[in-house]
Amino acid sequence: MKPRLLDLFCGAGGAAMGYHRAGFEVVGVDINPQPHYPFEFHQADALTYPLEGFDAYHASPPCQGYSHGVRNTEVKQTPKLIDIVRKRYQAMGRPYVIENVKGAKDYMREVPEGYFILCGTMFGDDYPVRHRLFEAVPFIWGIPHYKCLGHNKSLAKRLGVNRRMVEVATVHENIPLWQKLMGIDWTDDPHELSEAIPPAYTEYIGKYLLVALKATLEMK
Repeated sequence: MKPRLLDLFCGAGGAAMGYHRAGFEVVGVDINPQPHYPFEFHQADALTYPLEGFDAYHASPPCQGYSHGVRNTEVKQTPKLIDIVRKRYQAMGRPYVIENVKGAKDYMREVPEGYFILCGTMFGDDYPVRHRLFEAVPFIWGIPHYKCLGHNKSLAKRLGVNRRMVEVATVHENIPLWQKLMGIDWTDDPHELSEAIPPAYTEYIGKYLLVALKATLEMK
């Protein structure tokens, strides 16, 4: 039987697919309908959804309140939920991951080891630059990160497109391209693609979580 992972604030399932590929049975929860979510889904409040019955947890709380790229004052007031989610997960005493944008870095340092960064360039030359922060318990070391500078320019040249076409703001202008860049083929919704993370990120993390779970079982 596969270990079960609860995916809170799940969106369209970019993170979920990575955990699935790593070997988890994934269940998603989001307050909004997610018609393209590729696994078992429950429309519910992620802050009150029961945590019992799962071996590990992932959460991608709304990023708008943390993002430096958000200029709309009303959107910028989106609640910052990382601390609330962390307390819920810590109470369960099981492996967990919290993901967010770079602007959330000051909210992800309360664990002793801090956070780590993943970027598309760590997983191959055909991924665009896309940074995301991950707080993981137990701590996971990120992959060495050197290739961002000039990467999107080179990627666009190889693909035969204008550089701006590999920036996230242009997702809606070329859906097939962004499905390929993200490794996501189960949705063609531009908003979902712009919000998602490539499954490669959480497949990498999920393999470490499985090792942690195995070690926990062996100690019992």
